[in-house]
Amino acid sequence: MEGAAKAKHKSISYSRYGYFFVLPFFIVFLIFGLYPIIFTFRTAMTDAVGWTKVLNNSYVGFDNFKQLFDPNSLVYSKFWGSIGNTMIMWFFNFVPQLGFALILASWFTDSRLHLKAQGFFKVTIFMPNIITAATIGMLFMSLFSFPVAPVNTFLQTSGLSNLPVNFFRSTEWSRGLISFIQWWMWCGNTMIVMIAGISGINPALFEAALVDGCSSRQTFWKITLPLIKPILVYNLTTSLVGGLTMFDIPHMMTQGEPNETTNTVARFIYTQGFTGSNNFNMASAASVVLFIIIIIGSLGIRFVMRDKDAKPSKYGMKGAIK
Repeated sequence: MEGAAKAKHKSISYSRYGYFFVLPFFIVFLIFGLYPIIFTFRTAMTDAVGWTKVLNNSYVGFDNFKQLFDPNSLVYSKFWGSIGNTMIMWFFNFVPQLGFALILASWFTDSRLHLKAQGFFKVTIFMPNIITAATIGMLFMSLFSFPVAPVNTFLQTSGLSNLPVNFFRSTEWSRGLISFIQWWMWCGNTMIVMIAGISGINPALFEAALVDGCSSRQTFWKITLPLIKPILVYNLTTSLVGGLTMFDIPHMMTQGEPNETTNTVARFIYTQGFTGSNNFNMASAASVVLFIIIIIGSLGIRFVMRDKDAKPSKYGMKGAIK
């Protein structure tokens, strides 16, 4: 009897319990992820204008998409202008963010530097990421508001400016401030991911480089950077998605002004769907186009960052060598 009980115990499979643990994720994704995507694709091909036509609408095919790509339509310049604004602010946010995060990650993981108080600096740099965007937006609005604000007071008392500067009426200043805030908020997160990637590299490689007399710069370019390429792909992709869907900071600080030069794609979609005539059809069509742009951009990043090393031939190394 005891042997039969042991055999029965060994035959029990617990793998099916894993499905119960992942089931809540799939349920939430189906309700709040997949269904809204399908509903958006459907609405993009209807005449859903106004709340009454959200469900009772008619099929119009690709007419909404034609307006987005027709230079004579009213939404053409606004839509593609918002994409241009988004790309400019994303570029000037992400390029310094990636460079600065790489430098910090290489410093914090370099055993030869022996940096002190690393924990303090990591927490300080990462801290803006845990503050809500609304809070940060209000902070910078109070710092750079016109005509009386700490920044304007400093400029006038130090003699750098005779008159107060209206930062949010300047295209360059508005875009620059938004880019800086996005960099300041997300640089710590990018740095932590980079540190995790570098920490996963076999320490024996760094020890071998140290024995061979490689400098920190040579070690970074020849060992660290090639081996964290998957982490770079992840950061580039997530930054592309986050940058193209940028909404909260521009919406709170500038409302797309001046002259819609800080109007992002997400703000364009929001204003089309939830202000004025509630053009849900146009907002959905713009969302679909944005979705396709993100897919193409993500695939482009993977293609550019792919491993270009030659794969061995199926005939062995002799067949691979020509």
